[in-house]
Amino acid sequence: MRRTLDFLLQRWLDVSSLLARPRFADHSMETLASVLDTCERIAREKFAPFNRISDTEEPHFDGQRVVLPACSHEAAKAYIESGMLAAAQDYEIGGMQLPCVVEMAAHTFFSKAGIGLGGGGMLTSGNANLLMAHGTAMQKEVFAKNEFAGRWFGTMCLSEPQAGSSLSDIMTRAESDGADFADDPLGPRYRLRGNKMWISNGEHELTENIIHLVLAKIPGPDGKLVPGTRGISLFIVPKKLVDTQGRLTGERNDVALAGLNHKLGYRGIPNTLLNFGEGRYPVRAASSGGLDGRGAGAIGYLVGRPGEGLRCMFHMMNEARIAVGLGAVMLGYAGYEASVQYARDRAQGRPVGPSGKDAARPPVRIVEHADVKRMLLAQKAYVEGGLALALYCARLVDELHSGEAASAREAGTLLEMLTPIVKSWPSEWCLEANSLAIQVHGGYGYTRDFPVEQYWRDNRLNMIHEGTHGIQALDLLGRKVVMDGGAGLKLLAARMQASVEAASPNAALRGHAAALAQAVQAIGAATQAAWSAGTPEEALSNAMPYMQAFGHTVLAWVWLDLARCAQRELDTAEGDADFLRGKLQAAHYFFAYELPKVAAWLSVVKARDPVCREMRDEWF
Repeated sequence: MRRTLDFLLQRWLDVSSLLARPRFADHSMETLASVLDTCERIAREKFAPFNRISDTEEPHFDGQRVVLPACSHEAAKAYIESGMLAAAQDYEIGGMQLPCVVEMAAHTFFSKAGIGLGGGGMLTSGNANLLMAHGTAMQKEVFAKNEFAGRWFGTMCLSEPQAGSSLSDIMTRAESDGADFADDPLGPRYRLRGNKMWISNGEHELTENIIHLVLAKIPGPDGKLVPGTRGISLFIVPKKLVDTQGRLTGERNDVALAGLNHKLGYRGIPNTLLNFGEGRYPVRAASSGGLDGRGAGAIGYLVGRPGEGLRCMFHMMNEARIAVGLGAVMLGYAGYEASVQYARDRAQGRPVGPSGKDAARPPVRIVEHADVKRMLLAQKAYVEGGLALALYCARLVDELHSGEAASAREAGTLLEMLTPIVKSWPSEWCLEANSLAIQVHGGYGYTRDFPVEQYWRDNRLNMIHEGTHGIQALDLLGRKVVMDGGAGLKLLAARMQASVEAASPNAALRGHAAALAQAVQAIGAATQAAWSAGTPEEALSNAMPYMQAFGHTVLAWVWLDLARCAQRELDTAEGDADFLRGKLQAAHYFFAYELPKVAAWLSVVKARDPVCREMRDEWF
């Protein structure tokens, strides 16, 4: 995998060009390589050997605390000491000022070695990054900095048992703690009461405190919650109360564990149901003008302005969606590498020759069978293409924050377009890679003697969390491709067309370039056809196949670019020929086996096929 990372960062994404920018000027390619080396070593020593333990010794509640195996504590400690929680942050707050694309590349080692270990660093970094963007100076100092330092871990608390993904229906209430606390140095103080479900890392003892970012609604003047998302605000709700110096006050906030969810996979990170303000840990009420009595709610500090909670939370959610996609890629990658090794070691069957099979010949390694090669090629195309897409999006983040104004604007627009794809495409197709890895192993793959069954179980979550597959599809077709008159779609299509023109002179890639151009045109036509009637109900009823077609077109574009880069190096004899031919063969596979699926997916979109929309409950 490391060679592929280096190829993507150095040859394809030209990360060295970032080092000319003031923010990254202290770094060299050698220092960036040392970051990858360090993370690879930590993942190899502290994560990989214990990945199975994190699965079999899943978190449990002993009546007093959530118990995690010792290896989880060791992995979390090693990760914190690596400094990766603040990798992309300013030097002044303990960061390394790494490019986002390098930060994300470094995280691939942890996800691949043991995605359920380490205590959810992604959530903590995302939580702190949100506060750096939307918090007050004091909130950044007290909460974000302590999270970046690894002293505290963070969560995101969105869903509720009755609402799930429908955030407009959340019922957690946040009421002012009175005039005495309206100007609290940590932020306007509120009391929260409600329940949150599916909270990863919601309770543990990996760090001394947990900082929850909680969506809740502030009641209107009539005491009722505002319908929809307009009334949603965002609050910092620490597990243990702190002062303005970041010191624990010794008082527990009224945040209580209501239960652990027992998951199919991804078991190393505890997933919780939390109750806010139920009175199990009552905290002092306002001295005047607030709610009466003790246990009046969990203390929370407002982030941003009332009613803008969802806008603020999307800062964390969009970052998490790229990370989820990358995590899905790395689970697929782990299965791919395991199945390649198994196929090279396992001897079984005889190849079909000119006169059929010769039973007298010794069995061959299964990697020599054409159908096994097909399954391995599919995995390679999915995981290496998905990795390239995720790192491309991370490179766009760097452009957004450190590029020239015009380039930054374009990067922001492209990120808007690609975020649903970078989250959803790897979640679906790298899960398929894990399924193929099991198939390569045969019956052994279905047992716990080999790791591929765990990789599949761990990866199955990624189509669900941080916005389900269906939600991503609705976002893509319902909002992203039509926003600003389709400006984002036009920009992305122009980028793809530029790749087509660059690849067309190459005889080996000319056919692929033409196929991509045709797919891009088909996406544009299907988009217009879907919205031609002007009714969202008709347009969006086939949003899922639209997203599948869109995602495959994006990955064809990525693979065309990768193939052009690999072909250039092969022609100039600059790299390992077998390594480069492997990249080219994966690209050829994608265009031969995968891109043709786009036409079938788009056929129902263009026709606004009503079969799903018109299906009735009673017909099931």
